[in-house]
Amino acid sequence: MAEEIGRGAEAVITKAGERVTKWRLPKGYRMAALDERIRRERTVMESRIISEARRCGVPTPIVLDVDSFSLTMEHVEGVKLKDRIDPALTEGVGELVGRLHACGIVHGDLTTSNMILQGEKIYFIDFGLAFHDQGIEAQGVDVHVFFQTVRSCHDRPEELISAFGRGYARTYARAGEVLRRVGEIEARGRYL
Repeated sequence: MAEEIGRGAEAVITKAGERVTKWRLPKGYRMAALDERIRRERTVMESRIISEARRCGVPTPIVLDVDSFSLTMEHVEGVKLKDRIDPALTEGVGELVGRLHACGIVHGDLTTSNMILQGEKIYFIDFGLAFHDQGIEAQGVDVHVFFQTVRSCHDRPEELISAFGRGYARTYARAGEVLRRVGEIEARGRYL
């Protein structure tokens, strides 16, 4: 029997044994044919990006099955990074984001709630908003979202952000460009 362990705007997450299934829910405000196409495409895209991220050296759940509107993966047991964050872990997050960006993957929702700590290993989850983009702007927005989360939810945010930058620069050759763009994105936000 599957138990619901999470619910978002787009999907319900259930767990049965060692498997987790993400079910994309229909949206009543869309035409049925369009809704089905969008849900199917997003499900397939998410499964592909999760598998690609693993090949790029980013720990993710293993995709076990893909159906029209659902994605079944291994359950990663651990704690959300938001409950255990420290500078050493944040430096590790920076390294993993650098690997993602070096592979042209933008996560789209880089928050400490979408990272699970299992022992010493950090897993990235929820690639529902992920896409391919090698541009500095998209990668800068990705990092900006992470920085916003750190600033709004965690103690000593500037120390954590600095640690992220060190890890990010270790694995991504364009880290300096991206981090400069993050500064520009933050400046634009202050004047809106």
